[in-house]
Amino acid sequence: MSKKRSIFEEVSEAQPKAQPVQPGVIDRAARTGARGAVRVWLMMLFGLVVIMIAVGGLTRLTDSGLSITEWAPIAGAIPPLSAEDWAREFDLYRAIPEYQLQNKGMTLAEFQFIYWWEWGHRQLGRVIGLVWALGFFGFLVTRKIPPGWTGRLFVLGVLGGLQGAIGWWMVASGLTGTMLDVASYRLATHLGLAFFILGLIAWYIMVLGRPERDLLQARRSGEAGLVTGANWLMGLAAVQILLGALVAGIDAGRTYTDWPLMAGGFLPLNMWELEPIWRNFFEDPGLVQFNHRMVGYLLLLVGLYVWWRSRRSAHVTTKRAFDWVAVILFGQMVLGIVTVLNAAPWTWAIAHQFGAVVTICLILRARFRARYPVATSLRGAVA
Repeated sequence: MSKKRSIFEEVSEAQPKAQPVQPGVIDRAARTGARGAVRVWLMMLFGLVVIMIAVGGLTRLTDSGLSITEWAPIAGAIPPLSAEDWAREFDLYRAIPEYQLQNKGMTLAEFQFIYWWEWGHRQLGRVIGLVWALGFFGFLVTRKIPPGWTGRLFVLGVLGGLQGAIGWWMVASGLTGTMLDVASYRLATHLGLAFFILGLIAWYIMVLGRPERDLLQARRSGEAGLVTGANWLMGLAAVQILLGALVAGIDAGRTYTDWPLMAGGFLPLNMWELEPIWRNFFEDPGLVQFNHRMVGYLLLLVGLYVWWRSRRSAHVTTKRAFDWVAVILFGQMVLGIVTVLNAAPWTWAIAHQFGAVVTICLILRARFRARYPVATSLRGAVA
């Protein structure tokens, strides 16, 4: 028989002792790793990639991209250190079409100028690879990578290695035959991948900037229509960047220097002369510049439409993000027009390329705000 309890007995005394809670799935999910430290590391990579894009653009604008005719990922880190080393490098350059057909008679000092640009470009690539490797494997060994992020961060390194290989594939196109520059479509591939890597890093930085639980909650208030609009803007901006690379690859920005017409007409002259016909889209300066102009107009129009749709958003920070997208799209178009009217000097051209970096980042930021809105009070202050 059970022992009779007194009516005055404390209930707490009759309760069994609480058992310690065993860590489970929810507890493991709460372990977020070193999100802040990983984010800082990604910011460093982001800054380096931005510099890399700028240096790559200046390498192209100074016609320096073919000055190093060998691909030596390790040994190439050491530049020429003696007169004999410089003579060897110069001899290799004098054997390629760019020297023989365009730069014959170039002095050693002139060669050294373009050599240092290309060497700096490649060296910066090595630095980026080193920063990625030290950060990734350091976080991996110390088990500081947030759950679910190992694969994402590893892919960044894979893409970086692929970018190096594509860079050499691009350079190799200008070392034989009658090529005076690298193939424009290979240049577009190289630049396009650089922007893809940059965008991926930017997105990761934004995601890691907020706790996982906040993102899960914010996604419930996401605005699918604005996310779709931002996706359209991203696609058009990507096409425009590739077309810009084609313009730079064949110096098409210096062929038609009037606006809004091209040599007095809407269409460029003799735009279908190359055979087969598809070559005109990549190699005819007039058609390449025309396509770049038209997609630029389309991007601005779609951007203004998406901006108008964003006015309906209940989230102030989302609307502000799309405000900045509209501003940069308009500014980038004006900057492109000024670049053309001045026959694309390197100063305006590199500013226009940097504007493309800002454009991509602001579109991504607006997309992030639309997908993960920041809660705001009735007065518009962040809650």
